[in-house]
Amino acid sequence: MIDERIIDYSLLEQEPHITNPLCERETINELRRRHVFAFNKGLGQNFLVNARIPWQIVRSAGLDENWGALEIGPGIGCLTYELARRAGRVLAVEIDQNLLPILAETLPFDNVEILHADFMDLDLHDLLPRCFGDAPVAVVANLPYYITTPIVMRLLENAPKQLRSITVMVQLEVAERLCAPPGTADSGAISLAVQYYAQPRILFKVPAANFVPMPKVESAVVRMDLRDVPPVQCRDVKRMFSLIRQGYGQRRKTLVNAVGNQGDIAKSRIGDALETLRLPRDIRAERMTLAQFAALADLLAE
Repeated sequence: MIDERIIDYSLLEQEPHITNPLCERETINELRRRHVFAFNKGLGQNFLVNARIPWQIVRSAGLDENWGALEIGPGIGCLTYELARRAGRVLAVEIDQNLLPILAETLPFDNVEILHADFMDLDLHDLLPRCFGDAPVAVVANLPYYITTPIVMRLLENAPKQLRSITVMVQLEVAERLCAPPGTADSGAISLAVQYYAQPRILFKVPAANFVPMPKVESAVVRMDLRDVPPVQCRDVKRMFSLIRQGYGQRRKTLVNAVGNQGDIAKSRIGDALETLRLPRDIRAERMTLAQFAALADLLAE
């Protein structure tokens, strides 16, 4: 459940003169008719029909002409349209080749490049300098819901230094998980991963009625500002995240049993390490902070 106090409702202030032709139902229907395009449910294609939403997303990303913007899954380009008017350069990665001729028509901007590729196959350390030089880059996207978590984790774990922030619209339930603090019902392994790599916050919710076709779920826009330095120090980050994944993988079990059942570390050793940290032997993963997981990983590495 979203804590209403963390939503920045100032982003919803009235702006009377927002226009975006790519958010008009008539335009979308005409493009689909002329290009014989059908929505691909498998790729999670739902197009925005409220011009305020892409405007708000780009505004909340804080871009100007000195920034580059990386978009994943532009659809017909409604968000790209706003990015092109604010960022210095935009690279939009689209996996569906059926959308390429539509994007060639809808985005007549000199500062926009469309790349036909699967984002998960791209090397960001090569791609970003090649496309944006040394300019700071923000990821701004309406992420396909079926692959949100893999995309977010790839961005966080493989972020070049010039990638500064990630502002994405995701399913509301996923937004709650991305931003959930430890010890809450919504927290999970990805919550701690996001906390380690970034400072996240939910900006605003987006009701399903703002899309065509209308999805069965609500959405929310999340901004994650990447950290220069992690909030905790850990000698073996890989081990720390392994403990987190194992603990949350069987979250109804105690951490001792959830991790011990994997067979890598004896249960008695895990329990002793928890006691050294003055934590109860029957603690569950969801009750532990990132700092406690880091300290546990260091103890078990000795």
